Amino acid sequence: MSQFAYLAALLVSLAGLATLDRRFRLALFDQPRRTVATVGVAVVLFLLWDALGVSLGIFFIGDAPYMTGVLIAPEVPLEELFFLVLLAYQTLLLWRALDRRARTRRAAA
Repeated sequence: MSQFAYLAALLVSLAGLATLDRRFRLALFDQPRRTVATVGVAVVLFLLWDALGVSLGIFFIGDAPYMTGVLIAPEVPLEELFFLVLLAYQTLLLWRALDRRARTRRAAA
């Protein structure tokens, strides 16, 4: 069961981000098409970055007892895909929250 620990942690984290997003309507629950497109483009770019790193011998899996062992490409585990979605989604939510805060402050001034 421990081989699913990292994937489970990523999914719980994504659920937490989605909960915050739903509560504050920052991205997916405000503009779903733009959010999916933005996160999708970021994930594709990061996967290209990963492919380059793998081809240069920089990135590799190593000993990974908490991962499923499922690979989506050589040296690219399934969990990497979820991590990249988490990274892009989290960054988008932070950007949107800070932008909203700045707009609110400018409107109040």
